[in-house]
Amino acid sequence: MYHVINPPIPAAPYPGLYVPKAQFAAQMQALEAAGWHAVTMDQLLAYWTRGVPLPPGKPIVLTFDNGYVSQYTNALPVLRRLGWPGVENIQLTGLPPAQGGLSEAQVRSLIRAGWELDTQGMSHADLITLGPAALHYQIATARQILRRRFRVPVDWFAYPSGHYDATVIAALKAAGFVGSETVVPGWASPGEDRFRLPRLRVLGGTSPRALLAQITSARGAAPPPLSYP
Repeated sequence: MYHVINPPIPAAPYPGLYVPKAQFAAQMQALEAAGWHAVTMDQLLAYWTRGVPLPPGKPIVLTFDNGYVSQYTNALPVLRRLGWPGVENIQLTGLPPAQGGLSEAQVRSLIRAGWELDTQGMSHADLITLGPAALHYQIATARQILRRRFRVPVDWFAYPSGHYDATVIAALKAAGFVGSETVVPGWASPGEDRFRLPRLRVLGGTSPRALLAQITSARGAAPPPLSYP
């Protein structure tokens, strides 16, 4: 799970979520050298449910949350050189002005490059605090807008700040999503609840060796809980 692919800006509220481009590139090279190969969530589901073959190598999904423009300017060129896709979990509004957000043209370029478009909802709202109408707006309306605008499935959701409960999961299912991603560390497997899939947050300062160790150490983690936090 990545966020901003740039050095942190002054007074950034969450500086750990900024990974500079050179550091990101070194991490990707380490993944490739260790035998990993990036795939999308849709590819993973097709393999899990229908046995559709994945590319050679150990499959890993590289998700990019929120829709920061640096994901297009800095992450895309690195992944393009490797022939790897990313998964863009875009929010439609509310990104910090200092970082900006992806334009429609940039999102279309990501899609043409093989990236999968998914979402974090309309505005990165805390979903577990919302009533039915607001929850529908954040989840179902966001999916409808993105599907209509970009003509892609938008079948997966990433919980804003990782917050979810049974009501949120029910709303996702009602909106037609096939699964969702948490912020709880671990390895995803086909037998798990697809609406509580684990991910590993990659923070700034993570060396390539540390990233590989982080992946290995998460293998035995417990499944995400029924609700979070």
